[in-house]
Amino acid sequence: MKTIVVAPHPDDEVLGVGGTLLRRKAEGAKVAWLIVTAISVETGWSQEKVSRRSDEINRVKELFCFDEVFMLNFPTIQLDRVPMGDLVKAVSDVFSSFQPTEVFVPHSSDVHTDHRVVFDAVASCTKWFRYPSIKRILAYETLSETDFSFGGGECFRPNVFVNISPFITEKVSAMSIYSSEVGAFPFPRSNKAIQSLASLRGAAAGCDAAEAFMLLKEIL
Repeated sequence: MKTIVVAPHPDDEVLGVGGTLLRRKAEGAKVAWLIVTAISVETGWSQEKVSRRSDEINRVKELFCFDEVFMLNFPTIQLDRVPMGDLVKAVSDVFSSFQPTEVFVPHSSDVHTDHRVVFDAVASCTKWFRYPSIKRILAYETLSETDFSFGGGECFRPNVFVNISPFITEKVSAMSIYSSEVGAFPFPRSNKAIQSLASLRGAAAGCDAAEAFMLLKEIL
């Protein structure tokens, strides 16, 4: 299996798919990380913040032992200003290169505009006759984005649960790398919230901890 997680921003991969990625690696899969956006001094971020983010990405890459990391470097919080054709072309090039079997994408109704734009771009890159390697597409939930949606479109309704009980501690540790993105509970991106969501999804699946997904498409 070759799994790729499409993350609008660094930290989405941990919040939504962190435990499953660790499980896939343990199962022998090749795993890739596609980061759609980036911050830069040119777009108004401090050099300190840019350097810190680069270090965070490198540390997460090492923790998950990603086989490949793809960085598209589109400006964060500005994806709605980027021509959709440019986004589709960039994602298409990555999929053609990595040839994923399994694709994880943000949910289409996430409150963050970047997430919705990324979903639309990825959806254009899953046609079987152009990307025949793709056999399964799953939408993940992102704390502080999926859970804050008013449900203008289809709400997140999980129908796939992955037991991550052996990996929940490592997932929480991975999120702590993004120190500036983590806050004290009841902040959604907190250790307690991450563990609580994993316990809730585990209760629905009969295990201690789970991640939940919506199966969008599967070819058997």
